[in-house]
Amino acid sequence: MRICIVAEHASYKFGGEAVLPLHYFSGLRRRGIETWLIVHARTQPELEAALPEDRARIRFIPDAWFHILLFRLSRFLPRRISEASVGLVSVLATQYLARRIVRKLIATEGIDLVHQPIPVSPRFPSLITGLGVPVVIGPMNGGMEYPGAFRHTESLFSRAAIGFGRGLSDFFNSLMPGKKRADVLLVANERTRKALPSGFRGRVVELVENGVQLGTWTASASRAKVPGKARFVFLGRLVDWKALDVVIEALGRVQEAELEVIGDGAMRDAWKQAAEQYGVAERVEFTGFLPHAECAPRLRSALALVLPSIYECGGAVVLEAMASGIPVIATKWGGPADYLDSSCGFLIEPTSREAMVEGFAAAMARLIAEPRLRDELGARGRERVEQHFDWEKKIDRIMEIYHELLPAPAPEYAAAGTAGRR
Repeated sequence: MRICIVAEHASYKFGGEAVLPLHYFSGLRRRGIETWLIVHARTQPELEAALPEDRARIRFIPDAWFHILLFRLSRFLPRRISEASVGLVSVLATQYLARRIVRKLIATEGIDLVHQPIPVSPRFPSLITGLGVPVVIGPMNGGMEYPGAFRHTESLFSRAAIGFGRGLSDFFNSLMPGKKRADVLLVANERTRKALPSGFRGRVVELVENGVQLGTWTASASRAKVPGKARFVFLGRLVDWKALDVVIEALGRVQEAELEVIGDGAMRDAWKQAAEQYGVAERVEFTGFLPHAECAPRLRSALALVLPSIYECGGAVVLEAMASGIPVIATKWGGPADYLDSSCGFLIEPTSREAMVEGFAAAMARLIAEPRLRDELGARGRERVEQHFDWEKKIDRIMEIYHELLPAPAPEYAAAGTAGRR
C-alpha cells in the first residue's frame, strides 16, 4: 500500500488544522507504510528539522509570486471574507500545483491512493481529482455559525458576503469537482454532512478529525497542585473568535484564580489591555507560543483548561487537556460540545456574553473549592480520550478505509511502533 497525503499546510507550529496531515503522515510511517507528503514550501525548514528521516518522502510546492500577493491582500480583509476570497484562490492555486506533483508520484512511485485531509471546510472546492487512483477527502468539520447572541461579532457586510459565498458553493464545486468525485468523504459530524456540496457520488464516513497522541499528553501520577493561586490555562491562537476576554473578565470574579495564556496571535495586545481594564493583569501571564513538548507539562500541572471560543469547529486542545487528566471548561458550541460532557468538565451555554462570563466564573470557583470533583472530572476525561480519540486508533480506522478502496486483499499491517521504516 502506497499512500500520498496532500495538504496546503503541514505544521506543528501553525495551529488549527495544519497539524492534521502530519498526524496521518507520521502515523502511517510508524506502521512502515510507504507514504509521501505534498505540502507548500512555507513549512519546509520546520518539516526538514522535525522529520529528518522522512525528508526524501516530502515534496514541497514552491512559493510563487501570486502566493505572496494574495497573502498581502488578505491582511486588509476581515478573516472570514479573506478565507472565502483571496484565501480560496491561494489554496486552489496550491492544489493545482500539488495535483501536478501527485500525478508524477503516481507515475514514478506507484501511488495507490491519495488522501487530502485539509482544508477541513466541507464547502471548500477540491482540485484533487482525475488521478486514476482512489481519493479520500477529510475528515471535514464545518457548517458552523456564530451563536445567536454573538452574530453581531461580524459586520452586516461580512455576513452577507459569507452567505453569498455559501450560496455559490455548489457552483464552485461543480467547476472544481474533487469532492463530488471523491471515493470517500470523511465528516466529523452530522452538521458537516449537511454542509457537503450536493451531487457527491462517494461514500460518506463519519470520523472525528481530531485526536490525541497519548504518549505526549499524559496524566500526572500525582494530583497534588502547586501551592498558591489556582492556575487555569488557555492554550491556542489569540484570534477574536477565541473570546479570551470572557475568561479574563471572569477572572475578576474569582480572586483565588490566575490564568496562563499559551499561544500568540493578533489579539494579544488587545487582551493584555483587557486584563488591565478588569484589574487582573497581575494574575494573567501571556507566555506566547510553546511547542507541544513544553505545553504538555504545563497542562498537566494546571487546575483546568478554559476555552471560551464561540466559533470552534474542532478544538484539539480540549482532547489534549482531557488526556492530561485535567477538567475542561468550554463553550457549549461546535467541536468542544462534541468532545466534552458533564463527566469530564463544564459546558457553558453561549446565551449572552454576560451569561458566559458568569458561567466560566462559577465553574472556575467550583473547581477551586472541590478538589475531589476536579480529580474525578480529570480521570473521566482521560478515560474518554483513551476510548474514543486516540490517534493510533484513528490510524487503524483510516487504514481500514484505505484497504476498502484498494483492489488487492487487505494485507496484515504492523502494530504501532513495531514496524521498521522502509
